Amino acid sequence: MKNRDQLNYLGAGVSVIVNLLLFALKYWAGIVSGSLALMADAWHTLSDSLSSIVLIVGVKMASRQADKKHPFGHGRWEQVAAIFIGVLLSIVAWEFLSDSIAKINNHETAKFGIIAIIVTSISILIKESMAQMSFYIARKTDNIAMKADGWHHRSDALSSVVVLIGIFLQKYFWWMDSALGIAVSLILIYAVYEIISDAISKILGEDIPEDLIDDVKENIKNLYGHDYQAHHFHLHNYGKHKEITFHIRINPNISVLEAHDIANTIESKIKDNLNVTATIHVDPIKINI
Repeated sequence: MKNRDQLNYLGAGVSVIVNLLLFALKYWAGIVSGSLALMADAWHTLSDSLSSIVLIVGVKMASRQADKKHPFGHGRWEQVAAIFIGVLLSIVAWEFLSDSIAKINNHETAKFGIIAIIVTSISILIKESMAQMSFYIARKTDNIAMKADGWHHRSDALSSVVVLIGIFLQKYFWWMDSALGIAVSLILIYAVYEIISDAISKILGEDIPEDLIDDVKENIKNLYGHDYQAHHFHLHNYGKHKEITFHIRINPNISVLEAHDIANTIESKIKDNLNVTATIHVDPIKINI
């Protein structure tokens, strides 16, 4: 678990530093070119820093040990952090949308130069690299907030791609910069939907993954040669702490003590191999006489 938290802290820390540097570079380029889309893109990058700070706080809160009020730990702080990141991103999206519409109404345009092209190209490469880093850490740690941070990086890279396209089309369409600002906001809105819906889904509870069911049955087979007809699975996801409950069918002629020992052995095996806390209900097999 310690390595898990260290990976999350590393990813979030790198994100904060790089995003602050990129924000300063992109905002300067936006001022020089007079591009609303580029300045909006800069603020999008700054919002990435804020989301990474929220991620650090969320990981810290989630790493707290279980207590009397929270017997299953504080792991769902990661989902709370992901929702907060989504809210931050939605505020940024609204600002982009309203500013872009106002610019169209005022018939404002922008003047792009070589600086804007260079800065935007650098941003695309860096932000997609950071997105890949965040997605990698999210897969390793199963942290939805880190995945949300990765989407934040990905949406920033996509918005920069849109801005770069607009740079080359600006001379043909005076409204291109404003249209791109609207496009960026729509990209952000989609990212917000993905982040918040995923986090809420995990808080409300999800179906147990089929591969986890297969892993549980395989562990039982390795112990006893068969899977005891394991069924009725439920998963309770608390971030880095997971609880699984299921039933097994056992010959009714064995003693209660034997059935208890079998269940305990399986629970210990699952904890050791899958890092999931299991609670097993024993059902008697119906034997036809």
